[in-house]
Amino acid sequence: MTSFECNWRDSILAQLRERNRNETQLFQDLITQHNKVFENSNRLHAENLQLSIRNEKLKSEGGGSHSANDLRLQDKVQQLEQKLLANAEELTQLHRRKGENAQQIIDLNVLLQEKDKAIASKDITLAENACRITSLQAEVSMLEQANKELRYLNDTLRDEHQALQLAFSSIEEKLRKIQDENRQLVERLIKYKAKDADRMNEENDNFLRNRYKRMQKEIEEACRETRGISPEQLVEGAGPLYQFTLPTKVVVKYDAHESEISAVKWNPVERFLATGGADRKLKLWDISKGTSESKGTLVGSNAGVMAVDFDSSGTLILGASNDYATRVWTVNDQRLRHTLTGHSGKVMAAKFLGEASKVVTGSHDRTLKIWDLKSRACIETKFAGSSCNDVVTVDSAGSIIISGHFDKSIRFWDSRSESSADNIVLNGKVTSLDLTKDAKYLVCCVRDDTLKLLDLRMNQVVTVFSCDGFKVSCDWDRATFSPDGQYVAVGSSDGSVYIFGVASAKVEKVLKEHTAAVTATAWCPIATYLASVDRSKKTVIWSDNVI
Repeated sequence: MTSFECNWRDSILAQLRERNRNETQLFQDLITQHNKVFENSNRLHAENLQLSIRNEKLKSEGGGSHSANDLRLQDKVQQLEQKLLANAEELTQLHRRKGENAQQIIDLNVLLQEKDKAIASKDITLAENACRITSLQAEVSMLEQANKELRYLNDTLRDEHQALQLAFSSIEEKLRKIQDENRQLVERLIKYKAKDADRMNEENDNFLRNRYKRMQKEIEEACRETRGISPEQLVEGAGPLYQFTLPTKVVVKYDAHESEISAVKWNPVERFLATGGADRKLKLWDISKGTSESKGTLVGSNAGVMAVDFDSSGTLILGASNDYATRVWTVNDQRLRHTLTGHSGKVMAAKFLGEASKVVTGSHDRTLKIWDLKSRACIETKFAGSSCNDVVTVDSAGSIIISGHFDKSIRFWDSRSESSADNIVLNGKVTSLDLTKDAKYLVCCVRDDTLKLLDLRMNQVVTVFSCDGFKVSCDWDRATFSPDGQYVAVGSSDGSVYIFGVASAKVEKVLKEHTAAVTATAWCPIATYLASVDRSKKTVIWSDNVI
């Protein structure tokens, strides 16, 4: 038994003794008086019996004589009877008081039993509390031990963090030095390339000058020998003028991706195209030999690629992705050069903004962002107020940007100001935009199953293209102008490709080969080829003749 248990038992025993002493002291006088009354009553009762016996004896001995002694005896008897009556009354009162005292004693016994029960319950509670205190003390000791371990672990982690911070600072310093060295190397490379370009330009100028002189001489000689033939027919290397014709047949058909294809774009200087799909890949395809030959797969995107664009030289390619980022690769070595992150929603559109060092992107987060690839940072954010599905740039300097939005609006932005310059509201969500080469006309694909032709000189719709059977398949369905700006190609949800004439505002050709909804089309800028992609991973190349 512990000292704690002995202490509380002694304390309870002392309290019980104190309570008994206090409660007994209150009734001590009452008990004493009660005992005296009982003794008095017993004594008077005995005297009464003796007097009764003597009275009977006197009656039997007297025989009815009325002597003086008898009279005295009668007086004495009367006195005794009166005294007996008084004693009887007193005895009655004492019995009454005895009953009251007995009732009080019963009540006190009941109260005492209740107190005993309360003390027993308190004893149980004290025992439970003692057990609980013991368990809590054990828990406190465990928690103190755990706290010590956590402090030790925290100190260890703090030391590791400091070590990692020092290592990070060192690595960051090395990275900064490497970046500085890389910047210097790039500057030197640019200088060398500039020198090479100047030397090549000088050689080209000399070559063209010599060639011009030789051609002039040959023309003069031909003029002396031949009369009546136009000089243009005698210029060396002069062929027939390029004449655009509508595609009529399938020349290449292949599975470009593992799932749905969302974007397609031709290289501006070479005869190959790029496709982006939901399989998170951007692929390059060479179709110059009449077959689909893969030129490479550009990886790095963490979600589906929604838009593709080449720079004007065809050396850089960018892809907008559903992972909230846009990436830039170099075409020759197919290496990822830049990752532009900052949007909080899917990036649906991306274009090079004039020069190859700037990019504009449009996103579901209702913003447009302009990026500088040299600093790899966003240099401007334009708040459109609605999800952006496509963007185009009007001039080569990239000063005017046009964006199409979910709220059925086309917004015009001046890159030199923050707010949009003008808005045009159409009858449906805008899925795509495309410009003619002279930037005078803009075609908009709208979810009301129409194409709208806008004259940018008047900022108004001048032609609406629609026909039976043509249905816009999705919110990123891409319609494109032909290189001469005389036709517009767009895919339909039934797998057909519709070609509308700009001048006639009618359907000039319907190409049927796809079995799923066509999501995007693209005209080759250097030949009469049309590419179309669908949601069942097919890419089809159309032309008017075999490649």
